Amino acid sequence: MSALNSLNSEAFTAFGQHVIWSDMAGNLLGLAGLALGWRRSVWAWPVQLVSGVVLVAAYWSADLTGGVGKQLLVIGVAVWGWFQWRRGIRGSGSGEIEIRFATWRERGALVAGTAAGTLAVVGLFTLYPSLSWNPWPDAYIFVGTVAAMVAMARGWVEFWFAWLAVDVVGVPLAFTSGLPFSGLVYVIYFVLVIAGMYAWWQQTRAPRPALEGAPA
Repeated sequence: MSALNSLNSEAFTAFGQHVIWSDMAGNLLGLAGLALGWRRSVWAWPVQLVSGVVLVAAYWSADLTGGVGKQLLVIGVAVWGWFQWRRGIRGSGSGEIEIRFATWRERGALVAGTAAGTLAVVGLFTLYPSLSWNPWPDAYIFVGTVAAMVAMARGWVEFWFAWLAVDVVGVPLAFTSGLPFSGLVYVIYFVLVIAGMYAWWQQTRAPRPALEGAPA
């Protein structure tokens, strides 16, 4: 418990807002993971995993049980994404990630899964009010974050659009929940997401190298 108490102790105060270590460290790691994802580095996933572990402590301190659950799910998706990127999207074992736009069917599945997941989580939070004091935005961010990470693991450009949709709700929720550093990081996420979206979009337009042994 001493380590948890240290993580949730106050790091500094700025503009009347108290910033705790876990909120700051976890979100800085999350930013690093997003930046590494932009560069298509496999290290994006272990960094996201550690970020999730630290943010569990931050959300626990803010009594955001839904946020805790989200981070636990993020940890699981990070392990899966790490495996996906290590072996390569096409299963070649090269570790190279093919960046592409999702098909309309894949987009439909992602949107439908996000909507159904959000409704299911809202239902859970409504049935057990102690899990979340603000069910709709909490559930939306919970499921939206997982959807974005799944799209990232698959190498879909839509990953960045999913993150933008999460940011729209995540910024105000973080500030009103007493996690100002999370709110600030969501704003920085927005800038990184725009840059990453452009970089991945350009990658889809770059000519693909011919496979070794293929006819010219």
